[in-house]
Amino acid sequence: MNAPLARRLLAEFLGTGLLVTVVVGSGIAAEQLSPDQVGLQLLENSTATVFGLAVLILWFGPVSGAHFNPVVSLADWFLGRRTGTGLRLPDVGAYTIAQVAGGICGAVLANVMFEVGTHISTHHRASTGHLVGEVVATAGLIALILALVRTERGAITAPAVGAYIGAAYWFTSSTSFANPAVTIGRVFSDTFAGIAPASVLPFIAMQLIGLAVGIAVTVALYPDAGAKADDVVIPKIH
Repeated sequence: MNAPLARRLLAEFLGTGLLVTVVVGSGIAAEQLSPDQVGLQLLENSTATVFGLAVLILWFGPVSGAHFNPVVSLADWFLGRRTGTGLRLPDVGAYTIAQVAGGICGAVLANVMFEVGTHISTHHRASTGHLVGEVVATAGLIALILALVRTERGAITAPAVGAYIGAAYWFTSSTSFANPAVTIGRVFSDTFAGIAPASVLPFIAMQLIGLAVGIAVTVALYPDAGAKADDVVIPKIH
């Protein structure tokens, strides 16, 4: 059987929190180290996120699967609901609460470390292009994760997911949030990595659309993907 739910929730809280700490902290560092050089700031921010995300997946994945993302948890439940694999719907709710709480705490931790204070972001992002970018980023992330799980390539999931997010920082206009918990967490940092509250609901709506697109692509390519839902993002230790 899986690890007790409390342990899995702790792993999701810590993993999501540290992911947001990496994103926000590296964004603050980039602003301080490379003022007025936005391209270089994005390179520094994305590089830290690539390595940080890969490490966190390897660290917490054996306990909770390393979802760190409500849309990943929803995909896990949706694909596995008919075969009895993956998360149960109540567990998706519990995972989501842990992930959102972790995301907020992670942003606050980054603010404390860099002594910038915790303020609500004023960085508005919800333009048409940014919203389309979130659909693309989220759909690609979900389809990639589920394809790796279905084809039993868990050993490369951590670097592959890290690499995808790092690339999506650059090829999507939104810089690839692709994660409702991270989106909410980043509200609490009025820095390079922040997002204004008014942009949050449109971003999450597009992420949910991206989730549906990613699942549709997966089912079209791998009709039996649900049989492996219990191994999202990487197999847990039983």
